[in-house]
Amino acid sequence: MTKKLAAGILFLVLWCGISFLSQAQNPQDSLKTRIETLDGNEYIGIILEKNDGKIRLQTEKLGVIVINTADIKQMSEIIAPKAKDGSYWLDNPQATRYFWSPNGYNLKKGEGYYQNVWILFNQIVYGFTDHFSGGVGTFPMVLFGGGPTPFWVTAKFSVPVVENKINLGAGGLAGTVIGEENTSFGILYGLGTFGSKDKNLSIGLGWAFADGEMAKNPTVNISGMIRTGSKGYFLTENYFIGTPEKFIMIMSVGGRRIIKHVGLDFGAFIPVGADIGKFVALPWLGLTIPFGAKPQL
Repeated sequence: MTKKLAAGILFLVLWCGISFLSQAQNPQDSLKTRIETLDGNEYIGIILEKNDGKIRLQTEKLGVIVINTADIKQMSEIIAPKAKDGSYWLDNPQATRYFWSPNGYNLKKGEGYYQNVWILFNQIVYGFTDHFSGGVGTFPMVLFGGGPTPFWVTAKFSVPVVENKINLGAGGLAGTVIGEENTSFGILYGLGTFGSKDKNLSIGLGWAFADGEMAKNPTVNISGMIRTGSKGYFLTENYFIGTPEKFIMIMSVGGRRIIKHVGLDFGAFIPVGADIGKFVALPWLGLTIPFGAKPQL
């Protein structure tokens, strides 16, 4: 059963990679801009020029219009039209990670998000520059009667090699357990992400450490994201861990739903080769709430 399950999940991972590589960008997909003005109007088109406090926008219905930047409430990138009904897709508001693991895309300067999983897991990440982000996280055990509390800090540096196609990243996580001694832990990693924010595949290597000792074998991470609609995503996040005694795989499959820019993640993590004795699927349910500045177009 375990071998069949592992083979099936590996096939799923490979299918995601093949699907991503084989599906080229639709030639009719185009990057456009959505502008919402203070008076409640909305305009969609291609920016022709920005200067002297004004924006010239080429729209489909109104032709070329001029908008004062002082009258703009919000601007966002969209890809249009990709849905069958001709609706517009907003730029992926949560493109920098999968369920938990990061990818090669980075937050814009001034952007951030708060992530919560099953109430226990709490993390805040902030973009200090367009290429560097950092954050803090904790399991607040004080809310459940006290006890030692894990606390960690994260950092990631990423850079686009080919814009919107190939991104490289490196970073780490370092933490401790407050209330106990000699409990340092963490991981250092490097990764590559191939594809756009809406459809990509990431491959990474990470070296875990605990109490000052580095793991002898790296952990391999293969994750993917495919947009399924204007507000839906298919997600898979998978870890291949080599230990001196055995080889363990942790697979996952699920999705993400964007509800007014808040991300609702749902899925299941499946450990394979961990001597559990039977099939186990651990449910995942999390929220991601963005905050901070929007990308300036």
